[in-house]
Amino acid sequence: MEIVLADGAGFCFGVKRALDLTAKTIREVGPAKPIHTLGPLIHNPQVVAQLKAQGVEVMEQPGDKSSGVVIVRSHGVAPKVMEELEEQGYDVVDATCPFVHRAMRWAKQLKDEGYQVIIVGDRLHPEVQAILGYTDETAHIVSTPQEIRKLPIASRVGIIAQTTQSVSNFKACVNELAGMVEDLRAFDTICTATEQRQTSAWELAAQVDVMVVIGGRNSANTKRLAELCKEQGTATYHIETPEELESQWFAGVRRAGVTAGASTPDWLIEGVLTRMSEFTDEKVAQATEEKVAEATEQEAVEVSAEEEVHTTEGQEPEVEVEDEEAAEAIEEGISEDHMSEYDVKLPTAGAVIEGKVVQISNDEVLVDIDYKSEGRIPLNELSFISNANPEDIVSVGDEILVKVLKVDDSEGNVLLSKKRADADQSWEKLENLFETGGTLTAKVMQVVKGGLLVNVGVRGFIPASHVSRGFEDDLQKYIGQELELKIIELDRSKNNVVFSHKEVLEEQHAKAKAEAFANLQEGEKVKGIVRRLTDFGAFVDIGDGVEGLLHVSEMAYSRVNHPSDIVAEGDEITVMILGVNQERERISLGLKQTVPDPWSTVTERYKVGDKVMGEVTRVVDFGAFVKLEDGIEGLVHISELSHKHVAKAEDVVQSGQEVETKIISVDAEARRIGLSIKELEPKPATPPAPAPSRNRQPQPDLSEGTDNEELTTNLGAMFGDLFKDTKDE
Repeated sequence: MEIVLADGAGFCFGVKRALDLTAKTIREVGPAKPIHTLGPLIHNPQVVAQLKAQGVEVMEQPGDKSSGVVIVRSHGVAPKVMEELEEQGYDVVDATCPFVHRAMRWAKQLKDEGYQVIIVGDRLHPEVQAILGYTDETAHIVSTPQEIRKLPIASRVGIIAQTTQSVSNFKACVNELAGMVEDLRAFDTICTATEQRQTSAWELAAQVDVMVVIGGRNSANTKRLAELCKEQGTATYHIETPEELESQWFAGVRRAGVTAGASTPDWLIEGVLTRMSEFTDEKVAQATEEKVAEATEQEAVEVSAEEEVHTTEGQEPEVEVEDEEAAEAIEEGISEDHMSEYDVKLPTAGAVIEGKVVQISNDEVLVDIDYKSEGRIPLNELSFISNANPEDIVSVGDEILVKVLKVDDSEGNVLLSKKRADADQSWEKLENLFETGGTLTAKVMQVVKGGLLVNVGVRGFIPASHVSRGFEDDLQKYIGQELELKIIELDRSKNNVVFSHKEVLEEQHAKAKAEAFANLQEGEKVKGIVRRLTDFGAFVDIGDGVEGLLHVSEMAYSRVNHPSDIVAEGDEITVMILGVNQERERISLGLKQTVPDPWSTVTERYKVGDKVMGEVTRVVDFGAFVKLEDGIEGLVHISELSHKHVAKAEDVVQSGQEVETKIISVDAEARRIGLSIKELEPKPATPPAPAPSRNRQPQPDLSEGTDNEELTTNLGAMFGDLFKDTKDE
């Protein structure tokens, strides 16, 4: 007995993806958290049992388990179920098949555009229930064309299919609707892998004496395979495990066929083949690659003529079709005004096409490329940046160019690359910019040794010495910034492009400086940013890197000890242009000139006799200067410090001391205010005249020319003993 295995038997792309995500979750989570699947991950009891042995339990409804990780199975769930899981605090891993995701989005789109949605499928199947949820449960569900006749049909109808439906049944339902509605939109949501398996099983069943179909009895696509094989009139047996095989099934059989559902693992298929080989001495024969190609080609011819329902997302219902197809449609009673066809074109390897980002995960990005399934961009094909976060590169809804790397139509798996598409589109532009000396804007993606990496479709490098006009010790601050760049090196053969931001800044600075010297006028007020401080002033950027000097003497009307007392680096200030020297390329700035001169109104605020508080700013030989306000200082002459004799002013006041003074003079024109401290102090009492003594000699009459020296009093002689006693103490 010859045993032939049908092409494409076993796991489909969606099932593989769900199992891979589950395995990854088991590795990453480990025993730290309980892991559940919302319903069986796939419709295969043996695989579910294996997962249970690894600690993955089945949770039938949200809330059945208190906490942990929940893996949404490949059939997907309705939006409200996903929201419920998140609200209950589960860590959700979405393993929904991309084919199902696409059907969900198309169902929502049709509903949002006002179409009555009809889903062709099994009403109780979890995938159909999930798709129904995306129409707010307003869609009608049918399994046959006859059920459509019982529905209340609207004038605008959109029809989609469960991904495991047969093409012929879906087309029959579309034909049933064609003459009943004014506006019909049909989206072929049948999984490519499902179509291929069904075609392969159908053809193989016609060439063998018996068919064995392997898969879970709860698997819709496996049951459909068994039904198709029986329709060929071939004896067909649906089994789950090798132990179910019976030798009498193969009595007198010269050729046996085997196929398997999309949820059937390879080890089960191998077990069945091994068990069947025990019933015969013949070697197990599998379809060769040439037969597969031949069968696929034959399928394409037949399906294009009779079975294919063309779909294209987001177009108007009426599109051009071949005349023969239109004629066939008319002969079958299908009006072109009512029947909408959408072409689903197989992507070509090497082609650069446009797509829309629909899902982002840690290791891949799914892109809608107007095909039956989304294309996959692995992380290493998303960007040249190693370990990049996908969400830093693209966002859901972005329309991007991608290059088709591989098409595996049997699984519906289209492998894409964004970085290669970007590179193909970028080199021509880069070469043109290099020749013309033009510039471009690029986002800084990463800091590497010696500089920065930017994304320009290819890997671009900015040396640290070309990042800015000055030295940069912190390149991290540039991450995420968009810089204008000029190409300084370009070698496509080595995939090398080097940029300079410094050269762009230098050119901008030279241009801005020329404009500044040509246009700036003395007395003009401009805004600026303080860039550097020195002991003698501050350098202020007045635009595009053009700097002027704000001298310390021009910062305030009062004396300034250091520029840092008035301004700080990074301050935004308004300054006045005091002078422009184009030959020496110097610009003089003033800050105090931007505010009124306080001396112009000094007489309104200060009057003779007023008492005022102030700070001693300087002590000099002849007195002390007291600051009354910014730009206004008064002088307390040494003679006004005290009623007592003052030898040194610092014996009475010190710099920084707050003192109360009395205004004794105001001269606005001379910019002088006279102050007095002693005026606020009580005057010392005048000592009383001594009483006349009885023994006192008559005083000489000075008017008669008495010698003055005879009246001189020697204080030392009078009080010397007292001073001596005090000093000794």
